Amino acid sequence: MNMLTLPMTGHCRCGQVEVRVTAPPLLTGACHCTGCQRMSSSAFSLSVAISHDSFEVTKGEPVIGGMHGDEARHFHCPHCKSWMFTRIGSGANAFVNLRPTMLEDASWFVPFIESYTSEKLPWATTPAQHSYKEFPPMEAYLALMAEYGKQQGEDH
Repeated sequence: MNMLTLPMTGHCRCGQVEVRVTAPPLLTGACHCTGCQRMSSSAFSLSVAISHDSFEVTKGEPVIGGMHGDEARHFHCPHCKSWMFTRIGSGANAFVNLRPTMLEDASWFVPFIESYTSEKLPWATTPAQHSYKEFPPMEAYLALMAEYGKQQGEDH
């Protein structure tokens, strides 16, 4: 596996929206829910969870599509319509789920968790170390992030 190098930069398919990440991911994952299947036109979506203060849009103005709620909003390029990232929560606990394939180099990415395996397509598999029928329970996230961070420290 290649090493993650900070800062990470990326862009949508057409390049009109660019992003920058300045801190290591909190967690990586794959989601098998039917909503993500439809949004990604694939068997699952991939995410890199990043603290909201370590993520910025450096070029362009993404638009909201998909989920428009108060707790989760999907952001897309207004021109090519790439689903780039999702903002989740607000305040100090807010984070961003960035689609790793938007990054210039996503070769380091491996999903650590997978969610909504209850809705996954029968043939879809990932190398995730932890699987959940839905989302992990809220009380599991701190331990998952700690384990992920420890493994990343050992690998890099």
